[in-house]
Order: sequence, then C-alpha cells, then structure tokens
Amino acid sequence: MGKFLLFVLLLVFHMRLMALQLDEERAMHLVFELKHAVNRAVHAAAQQTDPHLLSMGIRAIDEARAEAVFHEYLQANLHLDGTGRPAPGSPLREPVDVVAFDVINADRSFPCRYRNEEHQLDVTFYGPGVVAVIRAEYPRTYRFIGPVRWTVKGAAELLAGG
Repeated sequence: MGKFLLFVLLLVFHMRLMALQLDEERAMHLVFELKHAVNRAVHAAAQQTDPHLLSMGIRAIDEARAEAVFHEYLQANLHLDGTGRPAPGSPLREPVDVVAFDVINADRSFPCRYRNEEHQLDVTFYGPGVVAVIRAEYPRTYRFIGPVRWTVKGAAELLAGG
C-alpha cells in the first residue's frame, strides 16, 4: 500500500511538472508571436509615405495613415477586434494595450536618437520611422505559474526607394 501511495504521489508530481513545462513553452511561443506581430505592424506603418511631401522630394510618414495601418496589422496578426479585444481564434484572452506609438518624421535631423525612459526604449533612426510598444497578458492554461504580462516593443524605418 505504501509503494502504491508513493507511486500516485510521484505521478501527480510528475504531471504537475509536465503541465508547468507545457505552460512555459506556450508562453514563450506566444511572446515570439507577439514580437512578430508588433514588428510587422510597425514595418507596415513606417511605409505609409506622405504623398504631398514626397512630391516635393521629402521622405516623410503620414502619421494618421501610419497609426491606422499599425492597428490594422496588429488586429490581423493577433486576431483582435477593432477595440483591441481578442476575437475568436486569437491566442490571447485579454485586450492588447498600445501604450506608445510614435512617428519619428522628416521634421527631425537624422540620425535621430529616440529615447523612451518609461519603456526602456532607445533606438537610433537614420530616416523617418515608427516606434510602438504594446502590453499583453499570457492566458495561462494551468494556474501553476503566476500571471505573465509582457511589454513588447518594435521600431521600423521608412525604406529608401530605389
């Protein structure tokens, strides 16, 4: 009887360890998915040129279009609705918060060093670009690990033509 009880306890312990490992692996997969989504969104946002300034030979980003495209790409890549809440098929359960979105435009001299102390972000731009920071929470499968919240950052520059 003692060996059977020991076997059951070891089995339960082993299953808890496996569940913990599974949850940690899923969390790491999700953080990479979030990073890729932010990178795609800032890259798309940085490509939104201002046609009026471009016609005068000035490479600049249309800020309103850039922000709209950023949200559009973030929603598409993470399966979010228009308010940032997860839609069916999303890997998330909680809303994604965009905590910073900045356009570094042609009105600055380049190279330009962008610093955001609040989010520990330091980027050097050699042309117009976009910076974004989002916050998301991991939807734990099991309750063996505490809440996991990430701050994911991304930056991209307007690509030079030709």
